[in-house]
Amino acid sequence: MENTGYYANLERTILSSILFDPSNFENILDDLQPKDFAYPAHRNIFEVCVSLHKQKNPLDEDFVRNRVDKRLVSDEEFVKILATNPIANIEAYIKELKNISLKRELHSLANTLREQSLNEELDSAEILNVVEKKIFEISTNSAQSDFRNVKDILDSTVDRILEHKQRGNSIITGVTTGFLELDEVTTGFNKGDLIIIGARPSMGKTTLFLNMAQHILNRNIGVAVFSLEMPAEQLMLRMISALSSLPLQKLKIGNLDDGQIDILTRYADQLAQRELFIDDGGSLNIHQLRSKLRKLKSQNPNIGIAIVDYLQLMRGVDKENRDRHLEVSEISRGLKILARELQIPIIALSQLNRTLEARDDKRPILSDLRESGSIEQDADIILFLYREEIYHIRELRSKIERLRRDLQEKGQKNDEALKRALQEFQKLQNAEVSDAEILVAKNRNGETRDIKIQFSKRFTRFENRAKGMEEHEYQATKNLDDERLGEELALPGNLG
Repeated sequence: MENTGYYANLERTILSSILFDPSNFENILDDLQPKDFAYPAHRNIFEVCVSLHKQKNPLDEDFVRNRVDKRLVSDEEFVKILATNPIANIEAYIKELKNISLKRELHSLANTLREQSLNEELDSAEILNVVEKKIFEISTNSAQSDFRNVKDILDSTVDRILEHKQRGNSIITGVTTGFLELDEVTTGFNKGDLIIIGARPSMGKTTLFLNMAQHILNRNIGVAVFSLEMPAEQLMLRMISALSSLPLQKLKIGNLDDGQIDILTRYADQLAQRELFIDDGGSLNIHQLRSKLRKLKSQNPNIGIAIVDYLQLMRGVDKENRDRHLEVSEISRGLKILARELQIPIIALSQLNRTLEARDDKRPILSDLRESGSIEQDADIILFLYREEIYHIRELRSKIERLRRDLQEKGQKNDEALKRALQEFQKLQNAEVSDAEILVAKNRNGETRDIKIQFSKRFTRFENRAKGMEEHEYQATKNLDDERLGEELALPGNLG
């Protein structure tokens, strides 16, 4: 151990100060643990002090000396501690000891990693899992916060009020989504918020978050996306289609004329200037996500929101089989803590239980969230995306199949009932715009509400309804190239 004299004197000074004036030991316990002491003798003395304090016994020389482990603490060492000059203000010493202790843990972890990496019987993924978990534990323990006094809290509260006042009459305090009524109800997605967007398959929850991301990027706010299901290139195709009004199907097969190629190039160039980062590496646990997002945020401070698509594809930290509810609880709680730590909102997409399909009323409710208990508890805002049209089309398809079977049994080919069902089915399939709703099922700091929006199938995007756009008090911003996007297409809030 290098600088052994310095480390030994540092620990002796802290112990001497405790024995000289134990009145502040309660506060010291908040910051120090026995493992922070490198020397076994000093660690044992601190453990005895902790034990005496819990038993409400005095922390004086005789009580401590009589209870230490004589095999660890020699009389000579105890005298050295008593002979060390105590200091009244030991906060700086404690901070230095914590710093040394943290480095020692990291050094030990590095040695463990080296030994395990040389062990050919161990799987590399298993080694990474152990290391990530240990780093998370170390960083969490070192980042524990303490009470803040009322003056500090009031200062930050007043600063926030004055910041909001500068915005004028706007009720928006967080990151806007471009969906005007949703922003009005939530006041935007605020720092530290965990937002859950739940939907059944085919409702379009990935499209919804991409539309929100486009709007956020257009306001010069960086966006981080963890896509656990869809490759980044597929996400980009959808974003370009929604932004440029080029049909998604044409983009997929490259069926574009020269004019459309020019439009594609222009919007791709504009989007390339934005701070959008996509991780499509697949399954992640909360420790890996936390590590990646912290690194990205430190390198790109303008990151203002993170999106996870989707929560149930994340995995637990431990490889052993665990109750899935416990894993989801670990994940949702970890996302909430991370949002608060980084001071950004985090959106997590979530699946819904298929049991809702058996209900007559298929509009989602909170209990439909898969592994819902912990998600509902940790989330600040829970949104459900609902499109009645999806169920209507399914019902019509089943009806048409049933009518055809009945006619076949009767030896007939067609009748009026089948004709009407086919016409209605075709009408729904061919409609370029259909109704959709965002159901605000939980809003920790505001009201819940069902918000009417619409879905443009051709361009794969959700949009505000025209009435909401006209009535809302704040209007469109400018396009990526400072042109009015609303003159070319109708995106949420006239925004890209």
